[in-house]
Amino acid sequence: MAACSLPGSEALESHIHAEGGSLAAAISQDGTLSIVSSIEQGLKVWDLKNNKIKFEWRHQGEGDNLVANIHIAFDKAFAVTADREAFALWNLSTGDPEGFWRIDESSVRAVAVADGGQALLVGRSNGKVLFFEPATGRRLEFLGHQERINSLDLSPNGFYALTGSNDYVAYLWDTRSGQVIFSFQHPSRVTKVALDPWGRYAFTADSKDNARIWDLRNGQQVSQLHFLERQKIFTAAKFSEDGKYLLTGSPARGLNLWQVATGNEEKGWRVAPREGSKPQSAVVYDVGFLTSRRVLSESSSGLAEVWAY
Repeated sequence: MAACSLPGSEALESHIHAEGGSLAAAISQDGTLSIVSSIEQGLKVWDLKNNKIKFEWRHQGEGDNLVANIHIAFDKAFAVTADREAFALWNLSTGDPEGFWRIDESSVRAVAVADGGQALLVGRSNGKVLFFEPATGRRLEFLGHQERINSLDLSPNGFYALTGSNDYVAYLWDTRSGQVIFSFQHPSRVTKVALDPWGRYAFTADSKDNARIWDLRNGQQVSQLHFLERQKIFTAAKFSEDGKYLLTGSPARGLNLWQVATGNEEKGWRVAPREGSKPQSAVVYDVGFLTSRRVLSESSSGLAEVWAY
């Protein structure tokens, strides 16, 4: 099944992961695992090497599944899923739930989990960010943001958080002390942030045309992404292991590969639209790097697609 793409680009593979489309998806850093959420079919954990379902979950028992936020730990040991009012921790070895927590104040906007499931990060619509260690019960609330959280990320060791908000700022902060390490200012609301899990870079993007890569050693800008659109929103972002590339997804079928050092686009694709959608569109929920110069996308069309660059 071939995807609709930019001239000269075509999906190498396309697999249906959610009949009728999906609500959310996450891909592991190594591109071997994905979790896809859909209203009627719940949550499915996919073994991407064999394109087989590994586990099937229900977030809140019976009824429609409304999980719109998913994150897989860097080490693939645990995953966190969330709807607007609750979040759950899952063991990816056994498929068992490890904990379920309700939010009593505002709604969940974004979640992340550290290696070993040792820490969870929950961003909320009131601008507060909760850092939580399930095993110890330790909680820390970051109150640096003035408006709702749109995106966040957590380092694999759980020591550093990157959070972006409607208040035009992204903060890198220490989860042990709550202290801000760097603040990244934008001229409009920050809609997407991502940490390089190897600790080299951060990515922050706003709602207009400012998408930047920062050096985490000194907080200085490495590059700004170069694109012609006056407004480009990002819904997914991942750094490559070699540190050369950033792969991003957008809400308008866009999948783009960027050079970290220059901000120049290396290649772009268009994922398949959701069947029956008008206009013909799809949100790219997550992206991943595979071996042999291939990348992967999971989108609201319910498809996992593999691309060559």
